[in-house]
Amino acid sequence: MTPRLGAEEEFHVLDVESGRLVPRAAELIERLGRPGFTTELQRSVVESNSGVHGTLEELYADLSSTRLRLDSAAAGLGLAVVAAGTVPLARVRPLDVTADARYQHMVDDYRMVADEQLICSAQIHVDVPDRDTAVRAMCLVSPWLPPLLALSGSSPYWLGSDTGYASWRTMLWQRWPTAGPAGCHRDAADYDRSLEELIRSGVISDAGMAYHDVRPSAHQRTLELRICDACPRVETVVLVAALFRAMVRDACDRLAQADGPLCDGRHDWLRAAAWRAARSGLEGHLVDPVSRRPVPAGTVLTGMLTRLRPALEASGDWDTAHALLEEALELGSTAHRLRRVARTGGLLAGVDMLTAETRGERPTGRPAARRAQPAAWWDPVGAHVPGHGTAAPARSA
Repeated sequence: MTPRLGAEEEFHVLDVESGRLVPRAAELIERLGRPGFTTELQRSVVESNSGVHGTLEELYADLSSTRLRLDSAAAGLGLAVVAAGTVPLARVRPLDVTADARYQHMVDDYRMVADEQLICSAQIHVDVPDRDTAVRAMCLVSPWLPPLLALSGSSPYWLGSDTGYASWRTMLWQRWPTAGPAGCHRDAADYDRSLEELIRSGVISDAGMAYHDVRPSAHQRTLELRICDACPRVETVVLVAALFRAMVRDACDRLAQADGPLCDGRHDWLRAAAWRAARSGLEGHLVDPVSRRPVPAGTVLTGMLTRLRPALEASGDWDTAHALLEEALELGSTAHRLRRVARTGGLLAGVDMLTAETRGERPTGRPAARRAQPAAWWDPVGAHVPGHGTAAPARSA
């Protein structure tokens, strides 16, 4: 049986004219007037939750429809929404925190770390048989997560400056005490004991603050991917979801057939590998999960695709994942495209690029043809999604 999957996406809320973050997420959610959207720590972020789906086609249609609803509601308020790790134009304002007792406690405890939480991520959930399997699978999938971060890198700018990173969001995120690699645990009980120790230490206040790159869900029988930046292109989210589902499926199959340990327990290099992915994105080298040596990002990702081919084919995802990866490597990372636009048109032009891609418009310089063909349903323009079209530019002339 094919594991089902779903996604949580976070979106920055911007003033459409200035391109700057504004604390109006609650106002936007109220205008949407429907379930599936929630606030986050910062009042400039809206989170959406997809349905649970068996196919990439269903996930793509769901995410595309959600973005169209967000874009339409935002336009009526003079706002825009952007799915990216950070946005180029922002300022830190400690009072822009959502009115919630838990969030206020976090702000009081973590101060600047919470104040500067002006970041957004994309999270993928994949079904697993049980929580013990989820915990054991974390060890097997963890070495392959940094390449997914590289695919998603969309946050080169911070407070108006170029950081030199593809994902500066990762650098901001890793300041939280529980962010980063999950480590190895024998089973769910062992994992829960480690969380209880952290809570008793006073470093975190609840299990929801276990911000590892991957974690078992506290409420569902799923494994949750948390390492990725939010992605302007729905296609990137779908590609990451396809690869992560294949990783989880492969890990579960290996665990079911194993007679002994499958993980060497050496995860000390994973934080360094994530740093490399955040720094380089798709345009440099990554730490190869097999050799643990620097290898061009495209080589690592195509090798990972080949390794996961049996699991991708078992879910019916191979053709689409193959085509989407080829396209992603040809287009380059969002960070790369954003820098290119900002160099010639300035940061406001970069904001417009992110806004346009979030609503579903084609990236500049899209390749004319692909060597591999995706599944028949996949149309990069999104014409198969009801109501999908090209909206007006984010900013008036």
